[in-house]
Amino acid sequence: MNGSLPAAAQVDLRRQPVDDVLERVEQALHVRLDRQALLRKRRSLGGRTERGTWVRIERRGFERIGAQGWNGTEAAAVLQGVAMPEWYQGVAWREQGEPVMWRADELELMTSPSVGKSALVLDDPGLPDTWWEALNASLDALAAQRTPRIATPDTVTITQEQVTQTLGEAFPGLSDTRIERWAPAHADLTWANVMGPEFSVIDWEDWGMAPRGLDAATLWGNALAVPALAGRVRHERRADFESRDGKLMSLLFLSKILGSLSYEGDPLLAPARKEAKRLVDELQSTPDK
Repeated sequence: MNGSLPAAAQVDLRRQPVDDVLERVEQALHVRLDRQALLRKRRSLGGRTERGTWVRIERRGFERIGAQGWNGTEAAAVLQGVAMPEWYQGVAWREQGEPVMWRADELELMTSPSVGKSALVLDDPGLPDTWWEALNASLDALAAQRTPRIATPDTVTITQEQVTQTLGEAFPGLSDTRIERWAPAHADLTWANVMGPEFSVIDWEDWGMAPRGLDAATLWGNALAVPALAGRVRHERRADFESRDGKLMSLLFLSKILGSLSYEGDPLLAPARKEAKRLVDELQSTPDK
């Protein structure tokens, strides 16, 4: 599947009737969902079941499904040493007459809530040292494994060409954007996808091979409005951030903040400008590091 396929009509599941979808999922997975406490987002739904598990449901257009499919949550079940919900079962189907797929996965219910209500945080969550230890152990374990999957952060498959084009447009003074090391990454490691105070990582739909430091850069970038927290991320993942690839991934994240849709009220904008200058200067002064 590729970008030439027709795009699915934009549907906001926060407002769209979903009773028929919920019924189909309940029948297929043999569960009963707590519909009164259903978590509704623009493209996904989530809810507890009567047997103490969690079901995540997502609607995705064909244009956002690559050749590797989109069973990332199921495929992540083989990962070892990563703190994440256990995967139990799943079901997928095509929406009749539309270039759209639905997928539902039943997972272990995590006891800790998401650290952030959205991707970024504006206040220090005060995470315990045990949380940071578990973060490090999980990211190190993840990076040590291998997979044929390619990460798709922001639903875009990450490639050397994509990295070069994005960084070249955002930072034209950057002459060398070669990626040296690729490793498995979650690819959407935001504060909404990490739980606390007991650490775990949710939402594995788009994980796969990515440049070293992608996850650390994503978590760091979404903490830039809280300097102490961003500094803690940099300290804990300093080996990633000190690598050339980690610096490039940091710039890749910053390019989204500094792009054409940036606005002066964005709490990430000022620190992003400062960090981008620092990183470009470092890469230009030590191009072979």
